[in-house]
Amino acid sequence: MTKPVLLTISGSLRKGSFNRMLIAEAVLAFGDAEVVEGDLHLPLYNGDVEKEGRPAAVQTLMDQVARADALIIGAPEYNKGISGVLKNAIDWLSRADPPVLRDKVAVILSAAGGRTGGETAHFMTLSILTQLQVKVVHGPLVLVAAAHDAFDDDHRLKSDFLKKQVATRMERLRDLIT
Repeated sequence: MTKPVLLTISGSLRKGSFNRMLIAEAVLAFGDAEVVEGDLHLPLYNGDVEKEGRPAAVQTLMDQVARADALIIGAPEYNKGISGVLKNAIDWLSRADPPVLRDKVAVILSAAGGRTGGETAHFMTLSILTQLQVKVVHGPLVLVAAAHDAFDDDHRLKSDFLKKQVATRMERLRDLIT
């Protein structure tokens, strides 16, 4: 059997983002896979732009989603909501014909500086993806609060509890797609 293809999608564009670190932890916990990083440097969704032709970066992301066996999504929380970057990417992806998100398997993880670990963004992302018929892997929530203190100098989670939550979620994902 070929390696499963995991597409990682971080709702934060910052290279050193906590959600990127959390996604990296999830990829390690998943094990052997081909990992592709989605690039969310996309133009804002605009129907007029879409009519002129789908931007190349959007088409690339759509193709990556179509090819992936599963999505690992890092959903940061900005001002008690989903990041504009992540929402914009989902808006573009929802426009694919045929649909690339329908029946796709996904895991949502969240890391945030606040005390709830991005809970609001997590549930907003879950709500949007559910409407688009994405099969979201449920299990113990992976919400990393006070993310600025949650990772060590090697960008690995410090907490064994959180590592176990990530590993459990990735085990469920692996069982679904392999």
